Amino acid sequence: MPLCISVRESAVLGLVGVGGIGMAIDSAMNLFQWDRVALMLVAIFAVVLVAELAVTYIRKRII
Repeated sequence: MPLCISVRESAVLGLVGVGGIGMAIDSAMNLFQWDRVALMLVAIFAVVLVAELAVTYIRKRII
């Protein structure tokens, strides 16, 4: 769960200029590299999805 939150927060904070994944997205957007932007967004989505599935599976096994 903390990993999922960290990935989401770094994407949002980077878009407002703090750094992290969002900064790479913002940089690619400024250079009109839409294929890179799409790839980064899909990668973030995949990481968050896999982490959520893993955490859900682990919680079900524990409880």
